[in-house]
Amino acid sequence: MTLPPEIGTQAARSEVLPPFLPVRMLNEFAYCPRLGYLEWVQGEFADNDDTVEGRYHHRNVDRVRQRARRQDDGEGVPKIHERSVWLGSESLGLSAKIDLLEGEGRRVTPVDYKRGKRPHVPRGAYEPELVQLCAQALLLRDHGYECDEGILFFAGSRERLRVVFDDEIVARTVQLAVEMRAVAGAGPIPPPLVDSPKCPRCSLVGICLPDEVRYLTLGEGAPAPPRPLVPARDDALPLHVQHPGARIRKDGEVLQIVDDDKVIGEARLAETSQVVLFGGVHLTTPVVQELCQRGIPVCYLSSGGWFYGITHGMSHKNVELRRRQYAVGGDPARCLALARRFVQAKIANCRTLLRRNHPSPSEDLLSNLKGDIRRAGQADRLDALLGVEGTAAHRYFSAFAEMLHPDEGETATFDLESRNRRPPRDPVNALLSLAYAMLTREWTVVLFSVGFDPFFGFYHQPRYGRPALALDLMEEYRPLIADSLVLTAVNNGELRSEHFARALGAVSLTPAGRRKFIEAYERRMSQEITHPVFGYRISYRRILEVQARLLARHLSDEIPEFPSFTTR
Repeated sequence: MTLPPEIGTQAARSEVLPPFLPVRMLNEFAYCPRLGYLEWVQGEFADNDDTVEGRYHHRNVDRVRQRARRQDDGEGVPKIHERSVWLGSESLGLSAKIDLLEGEGRRVTPVDYKRGKRPHVPRGAYEPELVQLCAQALLLRDHGYECDEGILFFAGSRERLRVVFDDEIVARTVQLAVEMRAVAGAGPIPPPLVDSPKCPRCSLVGICLPDEVRYLTLGEGAPAPPRPLVPARDDALPLHVQHPGARIRKDGEVLQIVDDDKVIGEARLAETSQVVLFGGVHLTTPVVQELCQRGIPVCYLSSGGWFYGITHGMSHKNVELRRRQYAVGGDPARCLALARRFVQAKIANCRTLLRRNHPSPSEDLLSNLKGDIRRAGQADRLDALLGVEGTAAHRYFSAFAEMLHPDEGETATFDLESRNRRPPRDPVNALLSLAYAMLTREWTVVLFSVGFDPFFGFYHQPRYGRPALALDLMEEYRPLIADSLVLTAVNNGELRSEHFARALGAVSLTPAGRRKFIEAYERRMSQEITHPVFGYRISYRRILEVQARLLARHLSDEIPEFPSFTTR
């Protein structure tokens, strides 16, 4: 069969695409065009049980390439049995790693390993697997080999399926390769599948958000609310280390916190989402390299909790998202539209917190805050919006002290007159400042992981060293996470006067107090609530990631409006 020139020249028509289309990505595109686009163009990837199991079954062929076993049959014809063979072709615009190559002389057979059992379907396998194997055969033919058939080895049932490369499967493989390059080069991400049974098993479902995107796109015309496909919580948690002079080293798959050669704590790498260092804590170079390789960020904070910076691996590959972010950031109208939503949601959540926790909030206060929400939606400039937010914040904090109900004898400790900072001059403000710093760090980590530039915002304008976008997105979560956390820690008696240190007019938490507050913060982030838009149960930590990804969908014009997060 003659191959059309499109398969080899598509790359030349799209300068942003790499020259070779990986055959594995062709498999993903055949399974779901949106999945292939996310993985190849936007560089997204996430593990689930299926991907981990797949790597386990590929562990032999994924090792360092072994010496080829070539034998002579006595007549001068070499026999081939070689693992992990890499091939690429400029004429085809394809590249592949063949798990196993068998053959004699110039006639060869590619063998592709699959983790599951052989499916009982007409051709013995699904189209993505057939296309992937056929693409390997096209590469072998391009390199001068004869290849008329291939083998799919299903590890789950220990079966080898013989696949003949007829004109139909070759034509379909070429067609999909051309389509994938065309879709990738055109720009818009393919739409999500509609109520597909493929989505629940997909490792990228929490990144793709198929049901959520369709629900927000269709609005009231959506046939049903999203299925709860996004995991409610993340099993990996942050590792906080605040012991002065401690050192973190790696022992196999475990991080060890060491002080004077004595192990004082451990955490499994697989169960660690980020490493948070307070003050003078040290990391060994192997730990930094391992964390960067695994995409686990390291956050640096002062002993008092001031967020200094972050270390992470290579930046996210999704350059197109950052281009869209900068383009929208240069559009005053779109910046103002997003800023209005951030501020309106923040004021609404402040009002809700007062109604829930204040013993008798005045009707004037609630009415004024409601008016502030309306005025924020009508602001025609960012500086006018800042004025509305400042007025609302003054109203809110004027009543904040009445939501505090400390134990008897601790009332004077948690007496709050006004909001103050840099430095905080009373325990309540010290708690609020630390909570906001922790939330800023949380959002910065999330934005890096999604592919944003955390330092380029829409409401908070860029300023050297300030994570403006993190500050934008945390606005509506200040009352829900940070302020609520302070109320809970004080009202439940978790923090007392002995947990605070006073010096030169400033107040800060002692190491013991900070440990208690961090524990309360992690409980809050792991708490599951009902999502106000989608209706399923989800933790606050997972909500931050979902909201960040929805902002990415909005900036790429996939959903018309960014959904605010407000509780009733």
